[in-house]
Amino acid sequence: MDSTLACLAAWMPRQRWYAAKGRPPSLRLVSWWDLPPATEADAGARIRTYLVADEGALPAVLYQLPVVSRATEDVDASPDHIIGSPEPGTTFIDGPHDPAYTRALFDLVTSGGRGVGPQTVATGHPGPRVRTPDAPSATVMSGEQSNTSLIYRSSGMPVICKVYRQLHAGLNPDIELPTALAASGSVHVPRAIGWVEGTWPDLATARGTVTGSLASAQEFLPEVEDAWRVALRAAARGDDFRSSARALGAATAEVHVSLADLFPTRETSADDRAATVASWRRRLTIAIAEVPEIAERRDAIESVYERAAAAPWPDQQRIHGDYHLGQVMHVPGRGWVLLDFEGEPLRPMVERTQADLALRDVAGMLRSFDYVAGSIRLDDPDRSPEAVRDWARAARAAFLDGYAMASGADLDADGAVLAALELDKAVYEAIYEARNRPTWVTIPLRAIARLVEKPATVG
Repeated sequence: MDSTLACLAAWMPRQRWYAAKGRPPSLRLVSWWDLPPATEADAGARIRTYLVADEGALPAVLYQLPVVSRATEDVDASPDHIIGSPEPGTTFIDGPHDPAYTRALFDLVTSGGRGVGPQTVATGHPGPRVRTPDAPSATVMSGEQSNTSLIYRSSGMPVICKVYRQLHAGLNPDIELPTALAASGSVHVPRAIGWVEGTWPDLATARGTVTGSLASAQEFLPEVEDAWRVALRAAARGDDFRSSARALGAATAEVHVSLADLFPTRETSADDRAATVASWRRRLTIAIAEVPEIAERRDAIESVYERAAAAPWPDQQRIHGDYHLGQVMHVPGRGWVLLDFEGEPLRPMVERTQADLALRDVAGMLRSFDYVAGSIRLDDPDRSPEAVRDWARAARAAFLDGYAMASGADLDADGAVLAALELDKAVYEAIYEARNRPTWVTIPLRAIARLVEKPATVG
């Protein structure tokens, strides 16, 4: 097993989903299990999933590593997807890039099958009965940061299966929320296919076991575009986006109303308010240290936060949690469909499953419209800044109009809280851009200036 861990540790830092960039992992094997082959053609491969803890991180990060082990002479895989050879004559392949694993995973997630290993168990939970292909071939989506998604296509319904690379105890909201919404008849989420749960030793207490989500599958929507691309193209052309933005606001509100019906809600308590305001102020302190330009607006930013703290707050409910234009698809004949309810992947699962303010999702989408305009100005410096600002302002106003009409929310009464949430999001963006894309930091800095000058104007 030492040679296996050494092989995995050498391979992991090159993967997009590895969290500790620039640092080699310090791995400990937590658990593992084998999946039975789905077809006779896969009988010669061993399909094993390792759960390994990177104890070089604080707290330790738990990773799911599906591996197909084959005799080296039988390997037919791209070098990019080969993990290594921990034993002479044997080669490890990253599971999502080997048909033995993808077929076994599909069988597990759609049939409720069970793969049992000596240290843990993985159990599939099929969703509502839908027409799906039998163990079809799969392709891996590119560009993902924290998960690996497989697209299954054949004569049946196309299916996307997301394999969670970083694991947490508890049911992932990316399974819980859209499954409940789909079962309630919502047209604004893909149809649920099923999911896989696993049980492993509890890292936090070193006693007992915990259960968490390993993978989920849902209807795949082929040949459609996300709202970011749709909006970016419209803004670049100067096309009127108000009708689309208004429909997106209505779809967002309908999902929020459904979530409030499906899951418990509660009044926002004094503790909720104090914790949220404290988080705003902590983030501002970090931002000023990393983006000194913000310091001159500190008092004005604090004033926006103070006005929000003194205003009435709406109830707490389940929300999307990481909402922006890239999380929504436009489906012809169906309208806007929301994806990726996982929340912010780096937040602990216990936080991502708590009730929150629906206005947080609204603020995220408002910032996303602003990013469309900002990215166009960066790509085309000669473009009239007034034109792109007007486009974003009209789209934001239409989105809020559609949201208010469909939800019944009084956004004027909630204006102080919404403005503070959007401002906090812009402060977070300034930190992110300064660390990762310094040339983009002007986008949140302009937003901060606007939001402190006219804090009651969110449209």
